[in-house]
Amino acid sequence: MHPSAQSHRVLHTPVERHHRATIALHWATASLILGAVALILVRDLVDTKALRALLLEGHRGFGVLVLIAATARLVQRARRLPRPSEADMPALFRRAASATHAMLYGLLLAVPVLGWALSCARGQAVYVFGLGPLPTLLARSADLADTLADCHGWAAWSLLALVGIHAFAAMWHHFVRRDPVLLRMLPSLFATRLQARRDADAAI
Repeated sequence: MHPSAQSHRVLHTPVERHHRATIALHWATASLILGAVALILVRDLVDTKALRALLLEGHRGFGVLVLIAATARLVQRARRLPRPSEADMPALFRRAASATHAMLYGLLLAVPVLGWALSCARGQAVYVFGLGPLPTLLARSADLADTLADCHGWAAWSLLALVGIHAFAAMWHHFVRRDPVLLRMLPSLFATRLQARRDADAAI
């Protein structure tokens, strides 16, 4: 068989995809993170007190939803829903992916909890889009609030850095290694189109 024909045949092999719930939670979490970041960045650009308070409340609401989505992902992993095999990945890549995912999950839980605790230390209630308020985690304390503000900020930037690394790795897998890692996590419509384009390029 001609090498190009063999490559074309391999690319047409159906991709073993993640569970639909996993894909939905993955992209929902990513969207919520972007929403939370956008709200807090816009808040820093406005001067109107009422608008700043509204944006902060929205930021907190998105943060709580991130916490819920991350918890759902962990519950899902504990249930051991079907996941694609990683046999096609070198052991070093599998270990790196596992470490990155562990840090991502840790920060997805830590950042919202730190923000929640920060609001409590400032004596401010946390609402989720008008629902609530959520329980108070700790007593009001200005000194503790300053410490928690630093921790929340550093944890948030670390989370964003890991998200960026995670996205870069997905692109590297797709465009350099040309393996199905990205296709496994994309919604079916996008995955089908992307794989069809790759197959068409391979057939040329």
